[in-house]
Amino acid sequence: MVLKIFFPTCCNTADSGLVVGRWIPGQDSAVVLAVIHYPFIPAQVKNYLSEIQSQSQVDLTVLGSWSLPKAGQEGMDSFLKDLSTIFPHSRWLQLSREIGKRGFACRVVHGAGESPGGETDQIVFVHYDQRKVTLSQLHPIQEEGATEGSSELREVFHTVARSGPLFQLDRYDEGPLKLTHWQSEGREGSILVELFKQASVPLCVLLTWLVSLWRWLCGLRILNIWPVQFISSKLSTCVQAAHRTHHFQTVFTTKKATSHMEFMRKANIFVSFLVDVALGLLLVSWLYRENRLSLLANTLVPVADRVAKELQELLEWLMGAPAGLKMNRALDQVLGRFFLYHIHLWISYIRLMSPFIEMILWYVGLSACLGLTFALSVLSDIVALLTFHIYCFYVYGARLYCLKIYGLSSLWRLFRGKKWNVLRQRVDSCSYDLDQLFIGTLLFTILLFLLPTTALYYLVFTLLRVVVVMFQGLLHLTIDLINSFPLFAMGLRLCRSYRLAEGVKFRVLCEEPGTPLHLMMEINPLKCSSVLQHYRTPTYSCYPRDSWVALCKKLFMGQLIYPWKHKTTKTD
Repeated sequence: MVLKIFFPTCCNTADSGLVVGRWIPGQDSAVVLAVIHYPFIPAQVKNYLSEIQSQSQVDLTVLGSWSLPKAGQEGMDSFLKDLSTIFPHSRWLQLSREIGKRGFACRVVHGAGESPGGETDQIVFVHYDQRKVTLSQLHPIQEEGATEGSSELREVFHTVARSGPLFQLDRYDEGPLKLTHWQSEGREGSILVELFKQASVPLCVLLTWLVSLWRWLCGLRILNIWPVQFISSKLSTCVQAAHRTHHFQTVFTTKKATSHMEFMRKANIFVSFLVDVALGLLLVSWLYRENRLSLLANTLVPVADRVAKELQELLEWLMGAPAGLKMNRALDQVLGRFFLYHIHLWISYIRLMSPFIEMILWYVGLSACLGLTFALSVLSDIVALLTFHIYCFYVYGARLYCLKIYGLSSLWRLFRGKKWNVLRQRVDSCSYDLDQLFIGTLLFTILLFLLPTTALYYLVFTLLRVVVVMFQGLLHLTIDLINSFPLFAMGLRLCRSYRLAEGVKFRVLCEEPGTPLHLMMEINPLKCSSVLQHYRTPTYSCYPRDSWVALCKKLFMGQLIYPWKHKTTKTD
């Protein structure tokens, strides 16, 4: 039988005293948490452990004694051995270390007396960094209170992490007991942390009230009427504002995080917001220097005129013989003049708005103070407004093309003696008379010969629309990256890799003759890809999307592609 003793490295040079820890249930292992120094009163030790046990919910007990010979403590070993009769135990560990040796000696004393060594108990010491184990989180994360099937290693991490109240007593505190543990030299930065906690509570209450006021204003009845609600759901700026409001409500709540994932989610959102605002302020400082907004406004109108002129030349090319293709002359002229009229309206609109563009950009640039994501959302909405005529062309072409495709498919079923059953949503057999077949053949021929002209316009404007959607998609991907990237978790992984543990590894620390085997437990950090997978913050774009096959099918059938629509999933 192998007895494993997990021993903290901070206690290697502790003064002689009692070893406090926990026996892992179901495992032949013990976790040492602290050493209580001599002198002490056994009754005070029992009362202190019972108090700590009620606070930490960890079954703490005195595991045995620890002896490190020093001058003036010659009779300490015999005194510590006699303490086994005072504290209740099933096994009593007598740990001792000699000056100049790295290894420990250990004897296990059972309730009925001393057990014979060698065959019965083979002891292995596993040394661990108590600070790292206390602050680390072992993955995969288990739900709070889930102990079924827990491994020995997970029980060790769980025991050390839950023993926080035991580590609050340091050597500077006045009390009847003196302990050695990872914080016994003093808790670093504790005063600053406590001051920050005390100051954050009223600030969070104020911010929570402001967020609630903002949500109340957004929930007014006048803002929930159909036109306002429809437009706000299509504007990226409104969607991002709603998303940030939800984030603020999560971060600024005064409720303490009850789990590791909840704490990491709040920390990631808070750090992401700070970085977002910092990038936005840098953008503002760049825009409002050297009169860059005026230069941008003066460039925007010529660019819009240039795009409109290029579209006009493209339509004139389509109204001729594009690439030598023979088009239906009448339909080609009707579609070309229809789209040219829209371009004329768009140019007139741009000329009307040109005197106010610089002022609009000046106020729009201030939105970057709320964060780079707001600036990118406003840019996406500006691009959508400036290319609204392209969207209209795409909708007109897609609807006309879709009408002809569905008409041809319906008439093709007529030739095969079939029809679409609307009630049962299937194709059934059907008999047609001669007049119906004649009218169907005539309509099929007309639609078939008009299809190339319509398909060419649809193809050209779909490509233009895809270019605009790809640019907006790049902006949305940048916004999504800033909103969802776990900056706090990634910072922990890079700066304090032990905080996020994927496992452990062991190396031989000491193998001296006459002493048990000593191993050193080191923490394996979580991979960066796993950090992104576990701690990525869900955003408004994290919904199931259409596959590429479904997208190509929609484009071929002429169905409209809306980048802001997502498939909904039903959850039980």
